[in-house]
Amino acid sequence: MTSALLEALPLPIVGAPMAGGPTTPALAAAVSEAGGLGFLGAGYKTVAALREDIAATRALTDRPIGVNAFALLGAAPGDAEAIAAYAARLAGEAARAGVELGEPRFEDDHLAAKMEALIADPVAVVSFTFGLPPRDAVERLHAAGAEVWITVTSPTEARAAAVLSPDALIVQGLEAGGHRGVFVDDESASDLTLLAALQLIGAAVDLPLVATGGLTTGAAIGAALVAGAAAAQVGSAYLRTPEAGTSEAQRAATATNAPTALTRAFTGRTARGIVNRLLTEQSAAAPRAYPEIHHLTGPLRAHGRAAGDADLINLWAGQVHALAPELPAGELTRQLVANARAAVAAARARLG
Repeated sequence: MTSALLEALPLPIVGAPMAGGPTTPALAAAVSEAGGLGFLGAGYKTVAALREDIAATRALTDRPIGVNAFALLGAAPGDAEAIAAYAARLAGEAARAGVELGEPRFEDDHLAAKMEALIADPVAVVSFTFGLPPRDAVERLHAAGAEVWITVTSPTEARAAAVLSPDALIVQGLEAGGHRGVFVDDESASDLTLLAALQLIGAAVDLPLVATGGLTTGAAIGAALVAGAAAAQVGSAYLRTPEAGTSEAQRAATATNAPTALTRAFTGRTARGIVNRLLTEQSAAAPRAYPEIHHLTGPLRAHGRAAGDADLINLWAGQVHALAPELPAGELTRQLVANARAAVAAARARLG
């Protein structure tokens, strides 16, 4: 099986849809204009805001763009007592910051309404993360002319996704920054790194694969392509571009060698971020409750971004964030591909 969109891309680079601020219309458009595929994140946005972002991106480029949505099909609310206990733990943080914690609530990020908007006014591709999209959404998106990509982290998830006949799978390794794309966020979740996942998933399904996780340099992108990926989805490498909506505190943290860790402290769902005080102090106590904890900590994180307090922010970033350059997004996209070509050529020479 093939993806017409991936085959037509001048450069095998996909901009990761970094929801919550970093991905902007300017960033998505710059990646597409350079020859890659820019992506917008529908997560956490209203339908009206999503439409505005699509219109703003189209005003900057006439090249294909994509939109990512959260698929929480079959998800269940978290334990109410555990959520209340965690809120009590965070009460002191909120008091010191002078804010009130948000109201925990369980919802599906308005998936149905966003699908209707994307079917009525389709983009080139709609990708999904956190689980499988409804079958009827896949069929209707295809009928509207959009490709459908599904994020997976293991062969089991890949086989389940393949049943829906997507055009491609996004293979996410454990190195990736931000939320893990696992279907079930518990102790059974995949711990495969990207290279391992590409090999195993490539053997399990006959679908184009888009690699993501730790791909901050051209050499890493070249390795992913050699391992079977049709393209590389890049996120952390773009965090310091001028087009990104990255907060100043996160820009500064991204440029350091600070380690990353997996945590549920900020949203109730496992995600990788740069280690800071709140992650260190609260990770062990954070319950599995998404998006309730996301809504609970929202005001605290917003205060941190406004005040420049990096200890209160979910500093989502992959393990190789320190190598993210401070370059315009278009220039970075082209540079990544040039460096990937050079790395592959050097490897070919070593193979004789």
